[in-house]
Amino acid sequence: MRTLYFLVPGTSGKFRCGGLFAELKTMELARQLCPVELVTYRQREEGCLFLDDLVRSGPFVNGIFVVSWGFDVPKLVKRLKGQNILYHAHSASYGFRLPPNVPIVTVSRNTMGYWGQHSPNSLIYYLPNEISDTFAPRGLNRDIDVLVQARKSSDYLIKRLVPALQEKFNVVVIDSFVEDLAEMFNRSKVYLYDSAEYWAQQRVTEGFGLPPMEAMACGCQVFSSVNSALSDYLDPGFNCQKIAGHSLRNDLDRITRTIAQNQPLKLPESFFAPYRASAITDRLGVILAEVNEFFDRAPAAPIPSLTPKRLLQLDLQQNFRKLRRKLKL
Repeated sequence: MRTLYFLVPGTSGKFRCGGLFAELKTMELARQLCPVELVTYRQREEGCLFLDDLVRSGPFVNGIFVVSWGFDVPKLVKRLKGQNILYHAHSASYGFRLPPNVPIVTVSRNTMGYWGQHSPNSLIYYLPNEISDTFAPRGLNRDIDVLVQARKSSDYLIKRLVPALQEKFNVVVIDSFVEDLAEMFNRSKVYLYDSAEYWAQQRVTEGFGLPPMEAMACGCQVFSSVNSALSDYLDPGFNCQKIAGHSLRNDLDRITRTIAQNQPLKLPESFFAPYRASAITDRLGVILAEVNEFFDRAPAAPIPSLTPKRLLQLDLQQNFRKLRRKLKL
């Protein structure tokens, strides 16, 4: 197994976010299978390699550079041309294209479908994000009626739904880092998550949507949007409820009824098993074995990529065939 060099812009300050934590979790799982190194490329940090220094030291035949920070991926792929590169794809719809010699590992089936359409000649794999074992029922008193995280929430949720709920219920809005989020989920009856508006503004997709699944794993009843990767596992009416369902009144009625019932969500552990560390590590082992074998092979002429130019050629060929058939009639 080659060494995996996980590239992130930094690990502190503005770079601390869900995407970074998910990438670091994946790196730790990979550490069980092969050598790994954390590499920053925007800011130097103690205890981390820095990309500028690494690139100057020469080619890395026995290494694979793992890129993941969406907006930086095109520049990194260009800069690392000639090296072994793996794209760990979280969100989709950034608009860039990848050469077919860059395998793609996606964190959701939604993102896998995107790359299956836009990069059909690349190796593509599915590796979901990890749900830590700390997210599980703890038998705590659920003294919070409604829990909301302000970040990524829609204007409707924060400005209309939450104020209306606060008139009758104990509503807690989190707007800063929480040390033990699992405890908050275990203390809450209902969790609200509405990210469709946020990701539409960002012009990219929800990459995985960890919070709703973490809340569900703690027995919390979830009202959520089902945009992009959330549709991988959310099933309104069966394991969650769809938020922003037509009207404020409809949302209030359904949330009020759920709080009054006060029944924790009970899903079998088999539902979460594919997202736990052991299952993900097993999948990662298979993926890395195939990716290493791919980089072992001598370079060969790739299948023509599905570029705009290629699509135009295919359209012209199709129109020409249609015209020939008409002329024969």
